[in-house]
This record gives sequence, structure tokens and C-alpha cells, in this order.
Amino acid sequence: MPKFKLDDYEIEFSPGETVIQAAERAGRSIPHYCWHPGLSVAANCRMCLVEVMPPPGRPALSLDVLRFDEKKGDYVKAKKPKLQPACQLAASDGMEIKSDTSEHVIEARAAVQEFLLLNHPVDCPICDQAGECRLQDYWLDHSGRSKRMRDEIIHKPKAVDFGPTIVYDAERCIVCTRCVRFCEEVVGDPVLDKRERGNLGEIVLAPGRKLDHAYTLMTEYVCPVGALTAKDFRFKARVWFLKSVKSICVGCATGCNSYTDFDPRDQTVYRYRPRENAAVNRYWMCDEGMLDYQRIRERRILRARVQSDPGASATDALHKAAALLKGPGLAVLLSAEHSSEDNVSVLELGKALGAEQFFMTGRPNGEGDNILRNADKNPNRRGILNLLPTVSSLAALEKAVEAGQVTRVLALGSAVDGSADFLRKVPVVALSVHDGPIAQAARVTLPAASWAEAQGTFTNAAGLSQVSEKAVNPPGDAQPGWRWALHLAGALGVSLPFTKGSEVRARVQPRPSTAPSAQA
Repeated sequence: MPKFKLDDYEIEFSPGETVIQAAERAGRSIPHYCWHPGLSVAANCRMCLVEVMPPPGRPALSLDVLRFDEKKGDYVKAKKPKLQPACQLAASDGMEIKSDTSEHVIEARAAVQEFLLLNHPVDCPICDQAGECRLQDYWLDHSGRSKRMRDEIIHKPKAVDFGPTIVYDAERCIVCTRCVRFCEEVVGDPVLDKRERGNLGEIVLAPGRKLDHAYTLMTEYVCPVGALTAKDFRFKARVWFLKSVKSICVGCATGCNSYTDFDPRDQTVYRYRPRENAAVNRYWMCDEGMLDYQRIRERRILRARVQSDPGASATDALHKAAALLKGPGLAVLLSAEHSSEDNVSVLELGKALGAEQFFMTGRPNGEGDNILRNADKNPNRRGILNLLPTVSSLAALEKAVEAGQVTRVLALGSAVDGSADFLRKVPVVALSVHDGPIAQAARVTLPAASWAEAQGTFTNAAGLSQVSEKAVNPPGDAQPGWRWALHLAGALGVSLPFTKGSEVRARVQPRPSTAPSAQA
């Protein structure tokens, strides 16, 4: 495999790769603002300049410059090597490149930093990007000196409402055009553009338009500074107080990889961020997915509920649920919203109680696209089909109830992809995260932990099984589905093939990426 040297480190590369691409893949980061691995090359920030050493026997390509001589107190003629942007420089075998070890590169980076901060308001204490801003990071790493300009900065528009989710501050903007390129190249909606030049440059909306496509929050996420901020996150939390876990977006069947950012002090989830996975979502997430964290606390069921006894305790509800599940005609309703661990737990409990009929439901279909959004708004339909290929649909359960073949139901989940009114005709015990059609029809509802409150496995539409890590603790009486299954099994005097979470997870094995559809 061809190689080049970067500061005496040998880096392998594939034909067609640029220096910065190969370096990033090898874990040798070159400072940059405008470059993004998922976007076209702009090479406008000049932060990634590197020095390319000439081949043996050939002189270096140099430029005539004026350099200030402190002894003479005047500028004198000098030469320096022509630096090249690593984002645009194609890697070639045997190339020798200096980055952190070149005095010319170090000087250039400091100059770029000074230039970018020339008219910056330096309002870090009130900026939501503080703590994860490249202007801050690179100033510490590559500049570290005060601004020399003493003139008033050029003022530009601030707090510009770009649309329902994004606010723009032109004074903080370094005009890297990442947001412009993302809208045009990834979303296919060139709603943003750059106008003016030099100190007057800024990002603007297309005439008569708002930033209102399905991926607006990604324009904020690709911004390396505080120019674009999300209304949802503005002034809500400081990032240095937040912790992160690796998670899977449960907004649809794509299964985008994400980070869940939460404050461990009050167990509050504040946002989702995309996590790179070339096989699933590359670098991106949609607005629905990035805002889906809000469902963690919306319409939550925090206490066990008994329809006939509103003041019942969790213990009372557990015993009432056990009484309702005894007897023939039991069916199990699985949920495509929930993890494979929750589903396999309820499935095993149903089998232990003699259930022979199994059904599946979930959130109804929604809008999809050819970028990331899947019309199936359930993260684990394929996971259930892997566990039980013969599972039937909600419509089939309704027919079985009407025919008297099902006389009681053990249900998992909150939402249904149809009408749940028929469930009121039979006793239903529900394990639900949210107050929805299933919980409203249930005689007993036990509060389940959400996807952010328990580790779980989700299998996306392509058949890829992925693990989502636990972020926060379950609130109130909420518990993971497998714990409720164990409690119910104990109350009913039956045994299950697991006694702890690790044993449940061991039963969730990845299957081939093909699975049949649910039977009608």
C-alpha cells in the first residue's frame, strides 16, 4: 500500500485520497475549519496548510515575501516555502510533509487564527458553542496571543432567525461554507448562500426562503464555531457539564448512530448528536431524530396504574397484573418501538404462561426520504421478526379477540399502527413507557424504562443489529422490561430462562439481514 510521511509518521493511503483524509483515518489530525469528510472541498479557511518537501535534488517551491526585521525596524525581502492546503492536496507515494514540525506552518496557523478572530465579538461566555468551539481550541493550540487590532470590529447581523430551528450570528461566522455545502450537496436544497467578500462576508437565506428542510439541525452541527445555534439547545446547558454515551436513534428504522448527551447531576437528556457510521448514517441525522430525545420525558408513565384502583401501589399493580394473566386464551403483543431485550423478555414470559399467539405493533408509518428518514418509524421491527418470524399483525389480534380466541393480552409498548379500541374488550396488562392507546386500554399498566434508561439492541431495516447504551436512570417506578417480566414471573410462580440483564442480552443474537414481513 502506498505511503507518505507526515511529521516523520508513515501513513498509508488509498489511491484518490487527500492528505487530510489519510491523516484523519490514521488518527493524525490536521487542524481545519472548512473541510468535512462528507462534503466537497472548499479550501477557503487555510487552516490545514502544510509544507510539502521537494523531491531529492529539486529546490523547494518558494514565494517572495516581506518580513519585518526588528533590528532594522523595517520590512525586508525574504523567501518562504509555498504551503498547500492538505484538504486539497492529493496524497502520493513517498511524499514527505511537515505539519506540526514546520515553523512556516506554525506561523501560518497563528496568522489564520488572528485573521479569523479579527472581527469576532469574543462573546464566549454567552455562546452555546463554548466548550466545543474550534476557534477556542485552535486559539489555545496555535495562537495564544491577544488581538493586535485596536480598531472597532466590523459589526454584522446578530440573532438572525433562519427558520423554525436555527439562529444565525454573522459576527461569529468564519464563512467556511460548511452549512451552504451541506444544504446543497446532502439535502439537495440550496437554501443558504454566501454574499459579499472579505470582512463583509456572511451567510444568507435564498430570497423568500427559510431554513426549513428536514435536516436543518445538521447545518448547525457541521458549523465549527458558534455562528449557527439550535433554538432547542440555546441557553439550556453548558457542554462541560454533560456526559455522553453511544446510542442508536429510535426515531425510525434507519437506526442512525448517535451520542446521547445528558447531565448526570439531574439525570436530564439535553440532546442527540450524530455518530459516524459509514454503513448506516455516515455523518448525519435528520431533525426528527435529533429532537427525538424529547420523547424520553413527554407523556411518561411514572407510576404503576390499576384501572379499577387509581391509588394502587406498584406492588398492588403487580399482583393485579399477575391475576389478570392467569388462565387460557393469553396472547402476547410485542412492540417494534422497544429493544430486542424488552421483546424477548415479554415473549419468554408469555411462553412460560402458555401463550401460543404472538402479535406485533408499533408507531404508524410517517414521512421518509432517500437520504436517511425511513417511513417505518419503529427502530426494531426487524429485531422482532428475527426473534419470531411468524409474528402476526395488530389487525390479526383484533380478529382473534373478536372471535373469542384471545381472552387476555400481555402487551409491550405505547403506540399502535391502527386502532386499539378492541383491547378494551379483554383484560390487558401493559408494559408502557408513554401514555398511549395501549396504556389507556390496559387494566394494569406497569411503567417501562425508555431506550435512554436501559441498554438495548435494535435491528434496523437493513438487518444490522446495534447496541444503544444506557444514559440515565429510569424515573419513578419505571424499570426495564426484563425486570418487570421477572417480577411477574415470580408473582405467577413460573420460571424464565434468565435472571439478569446480561443473560437477556445473551439471548438477543444478530440474525441474517433478511426477515419476512409480519403476517396479517
